[in-house]
Order: sequence, then structure tokens, then C-alpha cells
Amino acid sequence: MNTAKIADLKNSLSRYLQHVRKGGEITVLDRDTPIARIVPFTPREARSSRAVKDDYWTDDRINELERQGAVRRGDPAAVAAWLETTRPVKLPKGAPGAVETLVRMRRESTR
Repeated sequence: MNTAKIADLKNSLSRYLQHVRKGGEITVLDRDTPIARIVPFTPREARSSRAVKDDYWTDDRINELERQGAVRRGDPAAVAAWLETTRPVKLPKGAPGAVETLVRMRRESTR
């Protein structure tokens, strides 16, 4: 039970998952061409007690996005200066909050 065609996998998914739970691996075939592999789940080691390591936002990835002009790193001193001179907007009494407005807009969407 190392390989399974898509139709067989759909029809006997529970049986194949049982095999994976026991440590086995399944190679999924589309007309005899391997397209995927089902392997047992192993959790990543936690970076700290609260967070799981995020391999997506690495320094290399952020540097590449910055080079492309897609993102720009913030300047902590400029942010601190802005926060000293800028105060949050005060909403009038009874005005809907951001979440309420977002929910209303989603309900009104024509998509």
C-alpha cells in the first residue's frame, strides 16, 4: 500500500489514512504519474512556548521583497516620533466601530 490512484484514494480514504497513522507513506498517482505524497504529521518544534517557527517570513524573503520594492522596513525612531505627535481618532458617541462597519460592508457587498 505504498501507492494509490486518485479514484482508489477517494473510495478508500479511511483505509489509507489508517496506514499513514501507523507511520506509512502513500504516493498519490494520477494515471501512473506521482503527484503527491501523504506522510505522517510531525509538528514543528516551537520557537518559544507560545509560537511555532514561521519559515515563510525569513530575513532572506523580507530582504528580497524590499529589493523588489514590495515592502519597506520601518524606522523605529520615525514611528516613535509619529506616535508622540499623533493621537488616535475619537469617534462620535454611537458611531459604529471598525468591526461593525466591516461586517455591514460585507453584508452589503454585491459579489
